[in-house]
Amino acid sequence: MISPTIKQCVILAGGFGSRLSEETQLKPKPMVEVNGKPILLRIMRHYSKFGVSEFIILAGYKADYIKKYFRDYYLEQNDIEVDLSSGKVNYLKKSDTPWKVTIVDTGFNTMTGGRLKRVQDMLDPIFHFTYGDGVGNVDIDSLIKSHLTSEKIGTITAVQPSGRFGALDIDESNTVTEFNEKPKGDGAWVNAGFMLLKSEVCDYIDDDTTVFENESLPLLVNKCELNAYFHRGFWQPMDTLRDKHALDEYFRILES
Repeated sequence: MISPTIKQCVILAGGFGSRLSEETQLKPKPMVEVNGKPILLRIMRHYSKFGVSEFIILAGYKADYIKKYFRDYYLEQNDIEVDLSSGKVNYLKKSDTPWKVTIVDTGFNTMTGGRLKRVQDMLDPIFHFTYGDGVGNVDIDSLIKSHLTSEKIGTITAVQPSGRFGALDIDESNTVTEFNEKPKGDGAWVNAGFMLLKSEVCDYIDDDTTVFENESLPLLVNKCELNAYFHRGFWQPMDTLRDKHALDEYFRILES
């Protein structure tokens, strides 16, 4: 069975990014560059590999920065010819990025659920929903198949994040027998974003003050309407400067 393509992706991009203040004083967190490109763009390019072509960006903090970036994206990606006598601009090649990008300022202090509720009228019956500060090599086709098979309102991608510190195995004589630089934390599964939702999920959001993770998702759990898709590959959020440096290195190696 080949899962149908779900073309719409909604991305949360309105938070403050206070733990990454070295970068976010000047730009919103999703626009912080990872090896030369905004992490938001890297997330969009990953989805695009699986046929996603319509993006709704839920902006808030420094929303104008995101609007200006995509307003100028076509210009920066193409060679141009300018007729200085008339001011007419001719693009010498067409963009190879066939996306429709909608940026909505969903409010400075609006919570995650409230941001989604504000674009309720724009949503497809089923849509992707993720965070603008976490990347991973999630198999979107398999995610879609899992969601459709479950027949539930929502699906979240579950991952086991690496621990922050190296783990030691030590035998009875105090000899270190193994050193694991990046252990899988305490083994717990966490929500990595990369969600699929039916539009009726908005019925589980009250208003701007609703925190999607703390209020809407537990309601889905109580109704047995939340499916989990397990991802065991690469995933990395960008919460701190240390995370940014790790992502810089990951993409530097990947693209070298």
